[in-house]
Order: sequence, then C-alpha cells, then structure tokens
Amino acid sequence: MLRFLCSIAVCCSLVVPAIGADRPGKDPKVKLAASKALDWLAREQRRQGYWEANQGQYRVAMTALSGTALLCEGSTTTRGKYSNNIRRAVDYLVGMARPNGLIGYENDYRYTYGHGFSMLFLSSVYGEEEDAERRAELKRVLTNAVIFSGSAQTKAGGWGYVSAKDGNGFDEGSTCITQVQGLRACRNAGIPVAKEIIEKAHKYIEQCMTPEGGIVYSAQRRGSARPPITAAAVAAMFNAGDYKSEKVKKMLAYCEKNVWPGRGGGVNFGHWHYAHYYYAQVMYRTGDEKWGKYFKDVGQTILRKQSASGAWKEGHVGPVYTTAINATILQLDNGFLPIYQR
Repeated sequence: MLRFLCSIAVCCSLVVPAIGADRPGKDPKVKLAASKALDWLAREQRRQGYWEANQGQYRVAMTALSGTALLCEGSTTTRGKYSNNIRRAVDYLVGMARPNGLIGYENDYRYTYGHGFSMLFLSSVYGEEEDAERRAELKRVLTNAVIFSGSAQTKAGGWGYVSAKDGNGFDEGSTCITQVQGLRACRNAGIPVAKEIIEKAHKYIEQCMTPEGGIVYSAQRRGSARPPITAAAVAAMFNAGDYKSEKVKKMLAYCEKNVWPGRGGGVNFGHWHYAHYYYAQVMYRTGDEKWGKYFKDVGQTILRKQSASGAWKEGHVGPVYTTAINATILQLDNGFLPIYQR
C-alpha cells in the first residue's frame, strides 16, 4: 500500500525451529524489545481474532502481518506463548476466504495486500498443522487463493490494489511484490502455482527497473525510482533464488546507496518501515558480516523509537503496522521461519 503501506511476503513451507531466539550472543535489549512488542500485539488482538490499522482499516493485512511476527518468536497454533493468538488469527483469515478465492473484503479498495500477506502467513501455518481436517481446510483456502491471484494478474504481469478486472488493468510495484512472495510461500508449502505467473511477475519487475537499478512505482506510469519498492523487489528476487544476476546486483547497489540506514536518507525517507521490512530480509540472507553492520544501524533506530508500551507509534497506518514490522525485523535471526532462513 504503497500509499497504504508504501501510503507492505517469501518462500516458506514449515514453521520449524532452527536457530533459537535465546542463542548465545543475542543482545538482551533486542530480545526485550521484541518481547514487549509481541506482548503489545497480543493485547491488541480483537476478540474475533483480527488486528486493525487506524480507523479500523486493513484488518486482513494487519492480521497476517501480526500473525507472522508472532510466528517469528517460535510459537505455533498448538504450542508456545502466543499459540492462542496465532490460532485465532488463522480462524479469522480462513473465515475471510471468499468463494472466488480472495482472502479479504471485496469492497476493500486495496484488498490485494491483505490477500498476499494472508497467503504468506497461512502457508507458514499450513506446514506445521497436525490436525488432518484443519490441514485440509488450509489447503483448500490456499489453493483457491493462488487461483485468485493468477486471475487477478494484469496482462503486463503485475498486480494493482485490486484485481486486473476490478482495476481496469492497473498495476504497480508494491502490490506485485506482495503477490509474488505470497505465491512463492504457497508453492514452497506444496500448493500448486503455475510457473508462468511467477515468470510474468519477474518480467514486470524488470520493466520497472531504471538503469541505476531502482524500481519505479508502476511500469505504466514510470517516474523516478522508489527506494522502498526497490528493497522489496530485491527480497522477492532472493526468494526466487536469484542472488547474483546483473539486475539483482544493480538493485542491491541502488539499495546500498539509498536504503541502508544513514545513507541517502536511509533513516528518515517516506515508508521507512515498509522498506526495511524487506531490506532486512535481504541483508540477513547476505551473511553475518553484512547483517551485523546493517542490524547495528537499523536496530539502534528501531529500539530508540519504541514506546514504553512496547509499540511503535510512527506513521499514518497505525501502531499495529509499525509494531508488527519492527518486531519481525528484530526477530529475523531467530531462524524459526524458513521464510527468513539463509
């Protein structure tokens, strides 16, 4: 939402423990900040299982993002401190699945964000689900969700805030990234995804790239490159296994200059949280040396701005959004989700 999020995905199959959150060397301040953030999110969850942004908006997207942040702690639907919260989030999102495959409200003018983030979150839960009936239900929802995403793709290979049909073929970069990561998550969880859908999406991203490696808002409208969308595009390419192509190298160079904290306005530019939600994934997957330098900079910024309640109250979308994103960044190296593993 570039104007919702960028005005906010990933290849995963199981929720399995890898590197524990309490491993030696984890900064106690980071652990405490993440714990306070998750406790705040748990308190903010509504009785029906959802979270929401300011003015009650974006319930589906906020629920998927918050649920993913809780999964990063190591809890699942059946065990852990936040198991009840995760289970209720799953119930809510499954209940939001429409007959046409959309996970969300059809009258929401930005429903593709919630749909994409829901595919990511539910795919992560799907691999861990042990109850046969529940697993079958998740498989049905995710299979239909993939079909909907395929039908919502524009002829150019991108996605807009709504389906191609509902949006008269309009597409833009941030919603495209959300769909790509959600679809990759489904594929890696064992849900069939047509190869051509992903290939078309990657070509769309390439169409949006400037000679310097930045990604513009929309292939249709062009304009100047957007640091947040570029960071998200690199994460999507990494998720697809592309780490070293020339286009990815160009995107990384652009982000190094324009997104890294303290460089090119990398701390205070618009949609900061959106950008670092994705750029942190990229930096973590590049290895310890790069991640250590990056996290020192971004972590200090995040911890400094946390409120006493555990939430971050920046931006117009609302504290649920910024808190879910920051909590995810702080927990990337926990290693509980394959989505974030190297």
